[in-house]
Amino acid sequence: MKEPFIQLENVSKRLGNSQILSDTRLDIYRGEITTIIGKSGVGKSVLLKHIIGLMEPDSGCVRFQGRPLSAMKKPERKALRRKISYMFQGNALFDSMTVYENIALPLKERTQMSDLEIREKVKEQLRRLDIRQIEDNYPSQISGGMKKRVALARALVTGPEVVLFDEPTTGLDPIRKSAVHHLISDFQRKFGFTGVIVSHEIPDIFYISQRIAMLNEGRIQFEGTPEEIQRVSDPVVQEFVQGLESTRGELTGMSALPLVQRRYGEGLSWLTRRALPFSIIILRLENLDEITAAAGHTLGLTLLINFADQVENRLRITDTCIRHGFNTVMLMLPDTNIGQARMICSKLAENITGRDIIQSTPYDGFKIEVGAGIIEVEENSEFERLIADAASAKTLHFEFRHD
Repeated sequence: MKEPFIQLENVSKRLGNSQILSDTRLDIYRGEITTIIGKSGVGKSVLLKHIIGLMEPDSGCVRFQGRPLSAMKKPERKALRRKISYMFQGNALFDSMTVYENIALPLKERTQMSDLEIREKVKEQLRRLDIRQIEDNYPSQISGGMKKRVALARALVTGPEVVLFDEPTTGLDPIRKSAVHHLISDFQRKFGFTGVIVSHEIPDIFYISQRIAMLNEGRIQFEGTPEEIQRVSDPVVQEFVQGLESTRGELTGMSALPLVQRRYGEGLSWLTRRALPFSIIILRLENLDEITAAAGHTLGLTLLINFADQVENRLRITDTCIRHGFNTVMLMLPDTNIGQARMICSKLAENITGRDIIQSTPYDGFKIEVGAGIIEVEENSEFERLIADAASAKTLHFEFRHD
């Protein structure tokens, strides 16, 4: 059985007359992203500060690899904190330092790197977060969204073992929000850090999290996978999650998960009662990671949006289109058998051009590779299993070039 990397055991904390945490229990596993959700003011940020040791619990304890934080002596705590980065909700940038100097500060304080090595590390972060043009500016000279990205760059620049993110996308526009989520996921896959995120960006945050914990009235109301929280019967959890999801996605404008679930139920009902066929197509931008590495996460997410728009504009009114991950779009096609679904997919490939998706080529040899998995729904099919089968089918492959 997998052992938790970080544990909160019956942690309680009172601030003034308010009981913020009440016997809170939470397990966080190494190499995973755990996201803490919940209403404003329920204590999510307070919980994060207990993990890093900025706050001490009134009762209970926080453990790292089974060892209580309270039992660690000062040198041991200091060594632990060097492995942890914290992205504060208010950014906590130093007004007297430039953007470059803010990002470089952890490297200067925690490492023995030369100035040249530090410069290379900082330049890489500036490029990844599309903020190269502001490296000489001071925080007072940049927007709130830019400050958020600078704070994220500083949190990631040391390659930490644990990263705590307190509302990392607050104040960003929808494209930038999704780009930051993609960046966090990309870094986590590349470097394997353990991430803990406080967020209310539902459902986007589900795409990058292995585990979700909902904090309510000082206790963990739910702890499990993103798939499990969307099936849970607890009315408190349902009300919160569904209240933050709309029927249209903020990023793409496509149908969001609640509508898709209803449409899936309708399609399954038509299949069972009227024997009307029902198919699902998964379209995956297979080289999106390569594109974002070469041209930035913002361009990569813009491509996904434009591609999804072009697809949705060519579907029937009864069809449903949803973003189903950072590089994936799902189509639900009622009254459509698998042969007809293949024809629809082929027509999409014929009618959409590279110029429809992007106006100019960002680099030499640029192309967009799309894999299509198609599956026809059968009676009593489980939704998650169908999606997994369609995603792995890879029935067709297309390329879009900017000729």
